[in-house]
Amino acid sequence: MAVVTNPPIDSAIPRKRAGSSTFLRVSRYILLRLFTLFVTVVIGVYLTIMIANMGGYVDQIMRGELRDRITQQIGLNPAMQQMAPEVRKKLIEDKIRLEEKRLGLNVPIVIRNAKYLTNALTLQLGRAINMTSDSGSKQVRLILLERLPATLLLMATSQLFLFFFSILFALSLARKYGSIWDKLVIALSPTSSVPPWFYGIFLILIFAGVLKTLPFGGMVDSPPPSTTIGYGLSLLKHLILPGSSLVLSSLFLSIYNYRTFFLIYSSEDYVELARAKGLRSSDVERRYILRPTLPNIITNFALLIIGLWSGATITETVFVWPGLGRTIFHAIGLYEIPVIVGSTIIFAYLLAITVFLLDFVYALADPRVKVGG
Repeated sequence: MAVVTNPPIDSAIPRKRAGSSTFLRVSRYILLRLFTLFVTVVIGVYLTIMIANMGGYVDQIMRGELRDRITQQIGLNPAMQQMAPEVRKKLIEDKIRLEEKRLGLNVPIVIRNAKYLTNALTLQLGRAINMTSDSGSKQVRLILLERLPATLLLMATSQLFLFFFSILFALSLARKYGSIWDKLVIALSPTSSVPPWFYGIFLILIFAGVLKTLPFGGMVDSPPPSTTIGYGLSLLKHLILPGSSLVLSSLFLSIYNYRTFFLIYSSEDYVELARAKGLRSSDVERRYILRPTLPNIITNFALLIIGLWSGATITETVFVWPGLGRTIFHAIGLYEIPVIVGSTIIFAYLLAITVFLLDFVYALADPRVKVGG
């Protein structure tokens, strides 16, 4: 009869010490990582505020535009024209002073930038010109949320298709190294240096200008179809050209990058051994090629997801797509710092959270990676 003996009491002590040391190590790493990411976000947002304000040059432009606008308003008012020049000049100066106080232009730039930074970090983005209509100002968060669905639709459709198609096609190329398709992808990979809006212009000229099969731009027909099916078909028709331009601009380089990773790992000795044992090609690719490249794939996918928020600024402008990219483009032209800073801080938060979570995802995907090790 087998006798079960309890382990010595002393043997449990190292286990407890190891468990407590691991917990302390991971906790210390998490706190330090969060602090580092927060400092990075603060520095990035402050630099964005400084760049968006051009070191105070935008203030001078706003003061000049403010003075011109108030002077014209009072000068063109028939009731004001009857006033004495001294009274009219004093009225103009008083209005300018009140407007500068409302916009915060009377506060030193260092203090104003610090206030911008505090409000941005707490997502108190304030108001800005409503760039979608002539209805005056609007909350910045509402402006961004109104434009977000259009950007997510365009970017998610194109980038998710690009991601999964590139991986699948790169896997097939890794099986056929040196084939005609492999050489063709290598030859066409430099075409990804061309920006998507450049492809977009050519697609517009061909399919909208010459063939007249697809619309020049916009998101739906004008007026929009009344039925749900008609609206969806119109949306899909308008989505083809901008989505295709985004895919074409990165397709061959993306396939080439993944193909290179797969080729590196497919030439390892353990892969050759697995093939010699008679494992199916799908099993070899899943276990011995895709698994080692998983951290790289996860990183690209995570960055792709948060990149959906930023949109495609020039491409959306070329196709008159009502998304965040086009809104930010207009905000830059109108010196709308709250909109620029608002989109930047949200993207910075998403990026920081993603980088923080990736450390733990790497540990789950690859046993060789230890959090805080």
